[in-house]
Order: sequence, then structure tokens, then C-alpha cells
Amino acid sequence: MAQHKKDLTVTKLFFATDIHGSDICWSKFLNAGKFYEADQLILGGDMTGKAVIPFIHQGGNNYKVTLLEQEFQITNDDEMTDMRKRVRSRGYYPYLTTPDEMSELEKNPDQVHKIFLQEVLKVVQQWMDLADKKLDGSDMKVLCSPGNDDMDEVDEIVRASRRVLLVEGQVTQLDAHHEMIASGWSNRTPWDTHREEDEDQLAVRYEAMISQLKDPRNAIFNIHVPPYKSGLDEAPELDKDLRPVLAGNSMIPVGSTALRAAIEKSQPLLSLHGHIHEGRGTMRIGKTLCINPGSMYEQGTLLGAIVALGKNKIENFVLTSG
Repeated sequence: MAQHKKDLTVTKLFFATDIHGSDICWSKFLNAGKFYEADQLILGGDMTGKAVIPFIHQGGNNYKVTLLEQEFQITNDDEMTDMRKRVRSRGYYPYLTTPDEMSELEKNPDQVHKIFLQEVLKVVQQWMDLADKKLDGSDMKVLCSPGNDDMDEVDEIVRASRRVLLVEGQVTQLDAHHEMIASGWSNRTPWDTHREEDEDQLAVRYEAMISQLKDPRNAIFNIHVPPYKSGLDEAPELDKDLRPVLAGNSMIPVGSTALRAAIEKSQPLLSLHGHIHEGRGTMRIGKTLCINPGSMYEQGTLLGAIVALGKNKIENFVLTSG
């Protein structure tokens, strides 16, 4: 029987983003290289989760947990294991505590932040260990640029990984013909997140990378925020109290104008984005194919994109869900 030979002139990328602390999505992402026969794994920004869920001790083996406004009682080890798994699969962080500590924490928001940071970094370390173990013995690396929701302390843990490479602000050579620039920084958001700045600062950030490209038209932009008015950046309009206008039915573009200008000027081959979870889709700005695979991390579904790069062209692409 004839063996299927790999086309060495084509590089296949698998890109996913905004997995927000979901253990299930991280595990699926690490398996995606083999599953989709990809050459490169690219992880967009926002790796980390958004909240700690207290498991409040009620005496003996009993704990009380409130998840998504529903209260659960834990009475044995099996229930504890199951509940921890449920909390982690949604990207939240379980934290064992007592009623007394909860009373103290309500008075001390700094301590709450410290606990959140500690739990986030613990999971990032577990993820790096899992990547190093799962991808050991293969050629596969993960190219990673933390996003606006990821605190600075994440970078140091990623840097220590053998298999996950921190590529923020760098030009990375993907193959003989294609270079990639990457940044997880975004334009201003209503939530004052860790990595966001004004459009003029973003323009400087992008230009610093683009100016180092040998061949911008064959390049890949891996930029967390989508370009402005691309259709990939439509999010619910919020009022001054950060509540959705018209019950979330009023959608407005929230992408970066600096990025849009950079894409229009440089016309890279491909531009990969995330940030707006409901912005799943593809569009072209001039000759540049722009993709936002979207995110459904809370359901444990990994949304992604496979792109096959040929010399000077995109052979094909497909949005994935699994």
C-alpha cells in the first residue's frame, strides 16, 4: 500500500486562543498537533482563568460550593474530586477555605488578589509541566504570547518551559519562507486589564516588530486583539455601569485601529486574532486573511483554526471545533 507522503513545501499551523484556564481545552490543544497533523502549535492570548471558587469547610468531610449561582454540598472524596474537576473545566480555580477565613477575606481584597495570583500561577506551572511531558520526544513546540487578561508573572513560568516558547514582541521563523510576529497586548478595555495600552503605543509596538521582518508580505501576524471594524471584533455595547445595552443586542466594533492600519500597510499573508470570544470568523483586509477562531472554553470546547501555508500563499484553511 502506498504511504501518504507529507508535502514538505507546506507548513500546517494549528491556532487556538482564549482558553481562559480550562484544563480540558489545554489538554485538547496539546493533542491538536498530532490530531490535525500540524507542524506548529500557536496559542493566542488569555491563557488564565477569571475567578477563584471557594470550597467552604462545613465540618468533617463536608464543604459548600457555589458555582454559577448554584449551591452544591460535598460530603465525600468522590464528590470533592468531581466538583474540583467541574470547576477547573470551566477555567475557575478551586480554593479550600473556612467560614472564618471567608469573613477575613471579605475585609481584605489584597489578600483575595494574592490567593487568586497564587492559584493562577500554580495551574500555569501544571500546564507547562504537562506540555513538557506530552510533547517530549516530538518536534512540536507551542508558540505562546499571553494576552491582556494574563498577569505579568505568567511570563516567567512560560520562559522556564522546554516546549512552550514565549514569543511576545518577537519575530519567530516558522519555516524557510514565513516569519511570525506576536503580541498579546490590546487596546483599552472597560476592565483595565494587565496588558492594554493606547492605540499610539500599540502602533509603536507593532512597528518595532514589523520593521524586523525580512518579508512582511509572507509574514503571519499573531495579535491577540482583532483589527477594528473587521467583523471579528464585534462585542456587546456596554453602558457606564458595564451592563450590556439592549440586553446584549447592540453590537459595536472594539478592535484596534493601530492594528488595522498596520495590516493595511504591510499586507501580511495571514493575521491571527482572539480577544472577542463571539467574533469567530474570517475576513480579508486587502490581501491579508484575518482569522478569529472564537472561544467556547466554558463549555470545554476547543475552537481553533488550521492554516496550510505554501510559499507566497495560503493553500487552505478551516475553522475547527472539538
